[in-house]
Amino acid sequence: MNRPRRLPVDPYVAAMVATVAVATVLPARGVVATVAGWATTAAVALLFFLYGARISRREAWTGAAHWRLHLAVLLTTFALFPAYGLLLGLLSPSVLDPQLHQGLLFLCAVPSTVQSAIALTSIAGGNVPAAIFSASFSSVAGIALTPLLVGAMMGGAGDVHLSPAAFADIALRLLLPFVAGQLVQPWLGGWMKRHRKPLTVVDRGSILLVVYTAFSASVVSGVWSRVSVSDLLVLLVVEAALLAAVLLTLATLPFDRPDRIAIAFCGSTKSAAAGLPMATVLFSGPAAGLLILPLIIFHQLQLITGTVLARRWAERGRTTPGDDAAPRAEPSPA
Repeated sequence: MNRPRRLPVDPYVAAMVATVAVATVLPARGVVATVAGWATTAAVALLFFLYGARISRREAWTGAAHWRLHLAVLLTTFALFPAYGLLLGLLSPSVLDPQLHQGLLFLCAVPSTVQSAIALTSIAGGNVPAAIFSASFSSVAGIALTPLLVGAMMGGAGDVHLSPAAFADIALRLLLPFVAGQLVQPWLGGWMKRHRKPLTVVDRGSILLVVYTAFSASVVSGVWSRVSVSDLLVLLVVEAALLAAVLLTLATLPFDRPDRIAIAFCGSTKSAAAGLPMATVLFSGPAAGLLILPLIIFHQLQLITGTVLARRWAERGRTTPGDDAAPRAEPSPA
């Protein structure tokens, strides 16, 4: 007898939730907050260095020739998502809290994930080489495109400061460490593969530090006092609708089954690993905690949905091995 499937609980996202709880009860104040800010800056630089050193240029370029697929992913990540995000502005402020809508706009500007998109594509039987290139290219392109989109969509918000100095700050904190990592990748790449687990602890720990610092500032300033449980429930429903809309849109594209699977996972996911460090540069003030909350929630939502879809599409591929029909975005497994 087959055991019923359980929805996955990602330990990383569980750690994020725990970090938010700790920041709520024991927020960083005074000198501790200052030290935490310095540590966050250093951790973000280390994160992007490791990220640059981890991406194998040879593996990524294996799938580079499939330009139509990569263009579809790029347009989904940096055009379709922002368009839907702006459309959700119709719900603000009557249904959706304006500050949370600003966070949704930031979510829509963030690049796609790398590790989870590739893993889910592999499980579902999709085009893995193309997924490697698309996800990697999206992440690199996001270093430039995400700030531009944030400036275009959120430039009027008081917590967003996008000036030439901000771009220089992004280049110094994010791009420079990434390029340094790429330069040493031929020598460090093999070592990093052999030490994958301890390095995962380092980069995920960096993200948790970003989350703790941002939410601590929100708690100390009292921002959370005006966000109700109903606001958070509305945000969850809106994000579920956003993810469904993107997946259904991608299901209409004229690609074969392996390519559609790669596009679905590379195009519909958003990277907390890239987005949260960018938030430390783009946003200032205590409201930063609320602005990153939609990304944290979406991260778990995409993981649950992606795992369910990957398993379903994998089963469909085994039962109909010659079928090139497009995968459909069913909300639950058979």
